[in-house]
Amino acid sequence: MNYGFLQFLTLVGSLGLFLFGMKLMSESLQKVAGDKMRNILAAMTSNRVKGIITGVLVTMVIQSSSATTVMVVSFVNAGLLTLAQAIGVIMGANIGTTFTAWLISLLGFKFSISTIALPLVGIGFPLLFSKKNTRKSWGEFIVGFSLLFLGLEFLKNSVPNINENPQILEFLAHYTNHGFLSVIIFVFIGSMLTVVIQSSSATMALTLVMCNNGWISFELAAAMVLGENIGTTITANIAAAIANVSAKRAARAHTIFNLIGVIWMLFVFKSVINTISDFMVNMGGSSPLTSPESAPIALSIFHSSFNLINTLALVWFTPLIVKVVTKIVPSKETEEEEFKLKHLEIGLLSTAELSLLQAKKEIITYAKRTYRMYGFVRDLFKETNETNFYKIYERIEKYEDISDRVEVEIATYLNKVSTHDLSDESSRRLQAMFKIISEVESISDSNYNIAKTLRRKRVANIWFNQEIRDSLNHMFDLAENAYDVMLENLEVGYSDINLGPAYEAEEKINQYRNKLRDEHIKNVEGNKYKYQAGVIYSDLFSELENLGDRIINVSEDIAEINKPVKKLIERSQMQFEED
Repeated sequence: MNYGFLQFLTLVGSLGLFLFGMKLMSESLQKVAGDKMRNILAAMTSNRVKGIITGVLVTMVIQSSSATTVMVVSFVNAGLLTLAQAIGVIMGANIGTTFTAWLISLLGFKFSISTIALPLVGIGFPLLFSKKNTRKSWGEFIVGFSLLFLGLEFLKNSVPNINENPQILEFLAHYTNHGFLSVIIFVFIGSMLTVVIQSSSATMALTLVMCNNGWISFELAAAMVLGENIGTTITANIAAAIANVSAKRAARAHTIFNLIGVIWMLFVFKSVINTISDFMVNMGGSSPLTSPESAPIALSIFHSSFNLINTLALVWFTPLIVKVVTKIVPSKETEEEEFKLKHLEIGLLSTAELSLLQAKKEIITYAKRTYRMYGFVRDLFKETNETNFYKIYERIEKYEDISDRVEVEIATYLNKVSTHDLSDESSRRLQAMFKIISEVESISDSNYNIAKTLRRKRVANIWFNQEIRDSLNHMFDLAENAYDVMLENLEVGYSDINLGPAYEAEEKINQYRNKLRDEHIKNVEGNKYKYQAGVIYSDLFSELENLGDRIINVSEDIAEINKPVKKLIERSQMQFEED
């Protein structure tokens, strides 16, 4: 095998080990901090400073600005964050990602951390077999941390020595002696590398190694860092390609923010480079312009300074950025986004915790769609014009088809989530979600059954007297009240829900159904209305009671997630039986 090709594969393998270590470390930290991270992002307010701090902290934790921005795009897609809030978090993510460069510069080049990497694997590896999920996640973090720096060590060793390979300098010399044009070329190289590797942190590590080994000058390495800031926006734009309009706008805002930063930095690029060089000399070190060994720290200073100044400068223009991206990505008035998935099109997020949050938002949207369908059923009951009646009926049929499709798509998504490591609570949440979507689909079926019964009534030219109409309208009202309680419980989310109102609403439906059934038997015996009208009437209030059963099942499924709440269910049921 050609030696040069083998050396190239070694370089790629070293980069792969670095990326795998970062991925393992990032995902394990997200598992440990999943709930807290979800709560932080879900509780975001319009405070820009708070948004920036959130972006910094989350990115420092998960060690990936790309993951943070994809997460933010997903949350905008899910309606958890507004566009203005998302821009603040994205700005903070750009600052948080500089933490990786400092970690590599201070640990990866100052001393050989690989000497303790294997002992660390020895500490973390046994934890991987722990039955406790938190301990297992910490084990993954330790192993990932070790692999990251082993990959960096291999990366440093696999980069060819320039003294032994002068052709490398000859190749680079073609692009390094064109003054400012060389800076532009290396901005482009940094962008393309980040797009290919799909990690600005990995590209940063590669840049640090190249600069430390003397492949490229500090000035051109800084240009690559600017390019990496552009390249990292590609990931969010790819994620937003299949998302809704708001998510697309968030991704474009990220691109605009980073592009503006790179453009103004290029105007003062030479001055900033010289300032950092002077600062390093004044602090007792050597100039990165002449000493490759000091370049990693200098690059970290440049990286942090650029992102910090860019954020402080552009945060005041957030409303303007919002206006610009709103014009760039206009909403289509003809688009009926309600008839497709809103929150899951973006795909799985980096951890099961966050993916379940996406699923929760989609389930709420699913339940609200069936509530809208129920509104059409009520309209159908009141409609007297035949043309309008069949228009409404066709719409209900359309909603039923959509409901069947959405159930399958959410279930498919949840099946993908189930292949990941889940905590006990997340496992219970996942199982509850499977039950909930099944019940919501059954609610849709009940709505459709009521609509079909009303169609039978119209086809048979059956007329209801005012007493029957009033009775059914009251039954519809009771079912609507139960719907409201169910939606409120879904919105609260799988924590503490009050089952009392849910059972009270269902009990009222049951009691009123019993009353109507008893009256119906007497009315049939007394020939108060025709037999066929009685059959339709009985089918309607029975199906409405069945709808109430499906609705209460959703609240019970939510409550099952927490074992203490199960006891509350049993106590509530016993209480109603005693009453």
